[in-house]
Amino acid sequence: MERLKDNVALITGSDSGIGRAIAIAYAAEGAKVVVTYRSDEEGAKQTVADIKANGGQAIYLHLDVIDEASVTHVFAEAIRQYGQIDILVNNAGVNGNDVPVAEMDTDMFDRCIKTNLYGPFFCCREYLRKRKKSSAEGNIIFISSIHEDVNTAGNADYNASKAGIKNFSRSLALELADKNIRVNNIAPGMILTEMNQEALSDGAVRKAKEQHIPMKRAGKPEDVAHVAVFLASPASGYVTGATYVVDGGLMIHLGQGA
Repeated sequence: MERLKDNVALITGSDSGIGRAIAIAYAAEGAKVVVTYRSDEEGAKQTVADIKANGGQAIYLHLDVIDEASVTHVFAEAIRQYGQIDILVNNAGVNGNDVPVAEMDTDMFDRCIKTNLYGPFFCCREYLRKRKKSSAEGNIIFISSIHEDVNTAGNADYNASKAGIKNFSRSLALELADKNIRVNNIAPGMILTEMNQEALSDGAVRKAKEQHIPMKRAGKPEDVAHVAVFLASPASGYVTGATYVVDGGLMIHLGQGA
């Protein structure tokens, strides 16, 4: 449908999972895509290859979102090759450490907070600095988690980082609402990616977990990508500061029967 024609999209962590699905979906809608990766170069190459096989345009670049110099370099290189960045998707993230606070060392906490919260901050800041002289429409999308609101014991680092993303996105939406840049957030539930490796590889585990989801199935990365396309497209032109929950009803079902 080419809803994103003439746009350039940079998607962090698009070598696999949700980021990869968004990259492919954006390219199918006509966007030029900047695929980024931290450690899985082969995954990034495959994302680009799949996009090109379907007639799309894409490049891949190495990016460590917690390294400010790396962020600056990637944005400069993306603009050098494509001339602009219209859409930024902050997708790169890590799981929590599954360690109680009393046993969590500072390095564990730092790794999660820096990747999941500082990383999007660095990327948003660079995106905005590069756009200072542009009047074209901009779009920033965050990928958080239902754990921005639904907390689990032993994941204080992850829960805090995702709650931070939710309010960071809302604050940024207010700052940019009159500057032709929309900011929105997607909060996925149980999506079958490497971050849910046990459910991905073990059908019995997956089926047991799916019983807690009203739709009785885990989500696919493409389920999130469809929403990301909507939020980047003109169809959502009056939407900013919103969070779209993509979880098959899981979040509103928690607590039933208590």
